[in-house]
Amino acid sequence: MRRQKLLAAHLIIAAVLVLLASPAAAQYPQRPVTLVVPFPAGGATDLIARVLANELHEKLGQPFVIESRPGAGTTLAATAVARAAPDGATLLLATTSTLAIAPSVYKHLSYDPLKDFAPVELVGTTDFALIGDPALPAADLPALIALLRAKTGAMTYASAGIGTPHHLIMAMFLRDAGASAQHVPYRGSPAALTDIVAGRVPLMMCDLTAALPLVRAGKLKAFGVATATRSPQAPDIPTIGEAGLPGFAASGWFSIVAPAGTPRGAIDTLNRVMTAYLARPEAAEKLAAAAMRPLTSTPEELARHIISERAKWAAVAAAAGIEPQ
Repeated sequence: MRRQKLLAAHLIIAAVLVLLASPAAAQYPQRPVTLVVPFPAGGATDLIARVLANELHEKLGQPFVIESRPGAGTTLAATAVARAAPDGATLLLATTSTLAIAPSVYKHLSYDPLKDFAPVELVGTTDFALIGDPALPAADLPALIALLRAKTGAMTYASAGIGTPHHLIMAMFLRDAGASAQHVPYRGSPAALTDIVAGRVPLMMCDLTAALPLVRAGKLKAFGVATATRSPQAPDIPTIGEAGLPGFAASGWFSIVAPAGTPRGAIDTLNRVMTAYLARPEAAEKLAAAAMRPLTSTPEELARHIISERAKWAAVAAAAGIEPQ
């Protein structure tokens, strides 16, 4: 009998030690988790998703599987996750477009960014740059702004699609510069950049990851980065604010959200693991490969961020005359 009691005591102690060694794993549902990405594999969103999935797998124990669901300006993936079971087994890597821009450009959005998702955490921001055809008769940003004003809507600019940050950040730039230009939407950055290099379209507000190799090769000209501070990936390129439009600052951002109703314990566990990881230099180094910078937040801070960003981009869309489609 005494031996049985000692054995039982040892088993209890062992179980407690396991829980202490991995408290996060003990609080998260033990099943495979799908992290849905709203873009094709191979891009910046895929990189950040895999970095986070690897860390979550290591800390929580179960597989985190990346599922790409591109289409409809990120709303296809968002709709699928909004309708998924709120059990912690499905997450979404949501973008600026998904949660803040889409309500201003889609008349019949199939999800509500505030009601249909449980915010988990902001995870990163991506830098954009205003780039153009080197043949443009504008040596710097003030000259480009003067050229745009002189042409009064005759010039064109490319984007990665209607309602993308590429589109709205450029619209914000034109608004602040007191200029206008015609929007030419493409299906992604690569196709748009191809036409700019070929001289078919003169300008684009582009994610720095895609544009920088062409800038370095002399095939594109960079007039400035859109962020408030210079990008670590291109410290030689001034910000748009420095180059001639003081106060201008904009960027794209990424976050993790879950279906509304996901247990708060699961949300908090994910938040703790990701916050700890994103604060490490290792995370900054990995994200820098895609011209991205880590961000962190509480679920409540992310919720407030979504509300403020939604209002910000709604104002930009209205000023640009963008009609919901």
